[in-house]
Amino acid sequence: MLNRGYAYSTIISRKYHGQTLLSHLASIYTHSTPQAWQQKLKNGEVTLNGVIATGSESVTSGQTLVWNRPPWIEPDSPQHFEVLFDDSHLLAVNKPSGLPTLPGGGFLENTLLRLVQKQTPAANPVHRLGRGTTGIVLFAKTPQAACNLFANWNTPRIQKIYRALAQNIAQHDAYEILTPIGLVPHPLLGSVWAANPSGKPSKSLARVISRATSTTTFEISLKSGRPHQIRIHLASIGHPLVGDPLYGLAGQPLENLPGLPGDGGYLLHAQCLKFHHPITGEQMNLEAALPSGFSSHQ
Repeated sequence: MLNRGYAYSTIISRKYHGQTLLSHLASIYTHSTPQAWQQKLKNGEVTLNGVIATGSESVTSGQTLVWNRPPWIEPDSPQHFEVLFDDSHLLAVNKPSGLPTLPGGGFLENTLLRLVQKQTPAANPVHRLGRGTTGIVLFAKTPQAACNLFANWNTPRIQKIYRALAQNIAQHDAYEILTPIGLVPHPLLGSVWAANPSGKPSKSLARVISRATSTTTFEISLKSGRPHQIRIHLASIGHPLVGDPLYGLAGQPLENLPGLPGDGGYLLHAQCLKFHHPITGEQMNLEAALPSGFSSHQ
């Protein structure tokens, strides 16, 4: 699918004052080499305060930098989702695996956000799930609903329950996982979220649902909201997700990635969401049916 392109806009901050525009672009958008940026500049894709730039300019703080990325062909992704709840303030959907929640990593139109906003332009997600993760994504349709949900999202007022298929057979029936999560350096990715003693406090409760020959199915309750928390936490206790392309034992990223870090292939499902409706106060118990992959591992 060829999209319509996208304008990436930033304001130059004081710490970059005096850099040449070319070196600034190469330092903030590391996906392209300085040579590639030189070609984009030659193509007229970059403006500084509305003027087409050459790259030799010295940037000054407060200037507006815009990269007008031309249309590009996006990777395919699922285009359908199931609606679980819909009223004038909230929308809850069941996201399929392979569909990013938000734009990024080469995806712009092929995202859950774009698909939902085609039908409900005012809807904005309260949280996100990884591209390979399935299950409940909650959208707010009004500022009041969004404000209430954001304020309560990582508190006990909102219960989030996941199902995950992990490697190895669990020795215990339940685990309280308190591994701190923070950025660590990675040879291919620059940096990535992982188990990190100096990271932010994190808490997950994992309970064994079933054991198979070499796998364990867990139910996990999230008590904090760190990036990739369940994948990192289960890996940190010796149970990386089956098929996870990024995390290995001890909750550390794999050095030689078997696939792209955004790839799916693992089974992680946001199954239940329990909270009070932000406007009516009604008790909400949302549930998304398990993907078929779980039943084959029971």
